[in-house]
Amino acid sequence: MILFWKRLIVFIGLCVYGFATPSVAQVLKFGLSTAPISLDPRFATDAESSRINQLLYQRLIDFDASSQVVPDLATWEQISPLHYRFQLCACPEKRQFHNGERLTSADVRASYAFVLDKANASPHRGSLALIERIDTPNPDQIDFHLSKADWLFPSRLMLGIVPKTAIDNNLPLHQQAQGSGAFKFVDWVEGGKLTLERQRDGLRVEFISVKDPTVRVLKLLRGELDLIQNNLSSELINWLSEQQGIQQQRQSGQNFMYLGFNLADDATGNLAVRQAVAHAINREEIIRYVLGGAATPASALLSPAHWAGNPELGAYEFNPDKAKALLKTAGFSKEKPLRLSYKSSNNPLSLRHAAVIQHQLKQVGIEVKIRSYDWGTFYADIKAGKFQLFSLSWVGVRNPDIFRYVFHSEAVPPKGANRGRFLDSQTDNLIEAAEQAPSNAERAGLYRDLQARLWQQLPYVPLWYPDNILITRPEIQAYSLSAQGDYTGLLTVEKTESD
Repeated sequence: MILFWKRLIVFIGLCVYGFATPSVAQVLKFGLSTAPISLDPRFATDAESSRINQLLYQRLIDFDASSQVVPDLATWEQISPLHYRFQLCACPEKRQFHNGERLTSADVRASYAFVLDKANASPHRGSLALIERIDTPNPDQIDFHLSKADWLFPSRLMLGIVPKTAIDNNLPLHQQAQGSGAFKFVDWVEGGKLTLERQRDGLRVEFISVKDPTVRVLKLLRGELDLIQNNLSSELINWLSEQQGIQQQRQSGQNFMYLGFNLADDATGNLAVRQAVAHAINREEIIRYVLGGAATPASALLSPAHWAGNPELGAYEFNPDKAKALLKTAGFSKEKPLRLSYKSSNNPLSLRHAAVIQHQLKQVGIEVKIRSYDWGTFYADIKAGKFQLFSLSWVGVRNPDIFRYVFHSEAVPPKGANRGRFLDSQTDNLIEAAEQAPSNAERAGLYRDLQARLWQQLPYVPLWYPDNILITRPEIQAYSLSAQGDYTGLLTVEKTESD
């Protein structure tokens, strides 16, 4: 009899657990190579945080496939060169925060006012510094008054809107998001998985950080992950294509891989040294043999297909002899070799790229020591300017305002992302002239000139635009890759029951 009751209790417990926990088909496990740093859009700048915050928060504007700005949470009109009026949409699904509060103009004003306050040290302040005043005459209207005319202004308003009450109460949004996006925050285990829930149907997505790409692939094959996107070696991608039941998607990408310099450093601040490094890197060889052909050589931050891109720029020519000659003019030789420190995250794929570049630079007499760190330490050092060389990528870039954020003299962290301390008055003038140009044709021409200037001054060595690769188990359907490599495919993805 005792055994009977024990079995009955276990049976009831299993039933209760089954009803309380989402079924397998309602939980999708997404493997990440790097964990996000912050779920607060007022501070997040790393790629993973930006991609996930895009799911959690609504923004006033968005971009279409041609990188033109379009309405999202609001439409707008230009009342005068210094006055833009935004009208929030009558869309209840976008205007309710996950905590139940209604999103109003007061929340928009509070979000932007926080970023504009110098005391808060938001890295996004620089791109919004022209905002002089924000008025909210009613719950649906926001009037932005500028200190000077800026045709790019609507496209700058990409900040995720957070509740005014969360700002007033100083809630830790970096760990517990409160947005009004298609997904809501559920849980984030310290150093572990992040769980979001899709609003329309309750599908849960668990973002699980698995740094090692081989382990990530093995977890996918064992069913511990349902999909992984990018950050895989060509060998793993090719091997996966031979595995039964594993699905692949591939699309040309617009994300920008680059090698960054610290221009405040005596060695890397020398243009001849930067040019020598650029001519010593064989991009075609890396793309062919390391990336499996899944990339396109880059010449600038914006791809040539972008309306503000410069298709006339080519990638720096691989020319070892020219690299050696440039090093000689900079005062280096076999007897006095150039020694550089190259900082990288400890992501295996990033380390592999660093090792290949290290080998190529050695062929022209540049001795490189790779220093790898966990992502948090690495990223903090880059923002603080504690490096000579580093490699990173810019993802989801659609707005030419990125040039002010990354290359303007006033955008040195924490005011922006000029992490290499690139201070060039001609670049500043071109950025400002493009922002004030009266026509699209003039703007495009100025942005082409700007990219030519950056190509010549080399605060970055452009490397490549990687293709986007999606690997999924057979139960995963209706996920569409974007050229920016974001995770908007989760808005439509479906997971079916496996056989």
